[in-house]
Amino acid sequence: MKPYKGEGGTTQQQKKKKKKKKKVRKSGGCGGEGDGDNDVDDCSNVPLTALWGVQPPCSDWWDHFSKRISGHPASGKSRDFRSFFRISRRTFDYICSLVTGNLLKRPTNLADFNGSNLSLNDQVAVALMRLSSGKSLQSIGDLFRMNQSSVSQTTWRFVEAMEEKGLVHLSWPSEEEMQRIKEKFEKIRGLPNCCGAIDTTHILMNLPMVDPANDVWFDKEKKCSMILQGVVDADMRFRDVVTGWPGKLSDVSVLRSSSLFELCNNGTTLNGKRLYEGAEIGEYVVGDLGFPLLPWLLTPYKGKALLGLEREFNKRHYATRMVAKRALARLKDMWKIIEGVMWMPDRNKLPRIILVCCMLHNIVIDMEDEAQDEVPLAFDHDPGYRQQICDEADQTGSSLREKLSLILAENLPP
Repeated sequence: MKPYKGEGGTTQQQKKKKKKKKKVRKSGGCGGEGDGDNDVDDCSNVPLTALWGVQPPCSDWWDHFSKRISGHPASGKSRDFRSFFRISRRTFDYICSLVTGNLLKRPTNLADFNGSNLSLNDQVAVALMRLSSGKSLQSIGDLFRMNQSSVSQTTWRFVEAMEEKGLVHLSWPSEEEMQRIKEKFEKIRGLPNCCGAIDTTHILMNLPMVDPANDVWFDKEKKCSMILQGVVDADMRFRDVVTGWPGKLSDVSVLRSSSLFELCNNGTTLNGKRLYEGAEIGEYVVGDLGFPLLPWLLTPYKGKALLGLEREFNKRHYATRMVAKRALARLKDMWKIIEGVMWMPDRNKLPRIILVCCMLHNIVIDMEDEAQDEVPLAFDHDPGYRQQICDEADQTGSSLREKLSLILAENLPP
């Protein structure tokens, strides 16, 4: 499977199936173990029954299910449920409603060691535990009294279902949404007409280096990794993602491979203008020094001998782009399957697992799940990786940055 390049600001939700690349044909388990084996723009304003399309699952499922789990006492309290799955029961039920049709229309013989067939809720519970805990197939199997193959199959069925049904939670903002996003970004440190923050992170893998086919995944920090690039809004919601490329590629290379780059460069996306303090300011996203300075992508000033207005711009820019760093840190902390070092993952399936984790991250935000408040607001999502430096600078981008710096400096309090 080729890297997932996102939609780059288009409204089209269905992505085309890609042929597999020869260099990533070695396969392991479902995203970790080598076991061989109708848009919703703002969920908080939509009744749950309308989102589900069905009534929520029976309330006593958790009571029965928890009794079957090794080492976990039965409890119907929502707090205990959240501590186990790291999301609320309300969010869990909504996720079940999303994948109901896909999981139930395909017959399965999946069962636990007692011979009990896995219900819809059971399957979602197994998959979410695998993705959120990052534990091995064996550990999840021991917990749910299942064999490793069943855990892998259950997780992958869920990933496939979420790919199709979860894309409504990962889309480029509508014009109305974008206006709200700009207002929220401006409230952070005053940057007007800012539409998003962009950053990249590495998903680490443990691959046998005796296989020459794995050389492509060996990055500059002497680790095996896959890149995830994300554009997020002011609420840390992913709006565009690119993943699947080897970690040795620079941030610039990954950016240039994306649909977002193409659409922004040809004026299809981020093409709005705004009059601010008498000056015309175009739409843009902010990124760190690893990205090029473009008319629609603003980076900070480089160097130590900076003017006062340049230093002030960098302070505001830094505070604004921290949203992307916090989003990636929260993504990895919440969905730990992509946080640690994955043991011989299937490199064709891994981009799809990363994509689904981004969707689940967004769903937690869309559902206003209290679980997100329990995740520390960290920003070091890529420990062990040095800051990349890109020297590319477009003249139009430089002019926009200078214009913003002058405007913001004039608005400083005396």
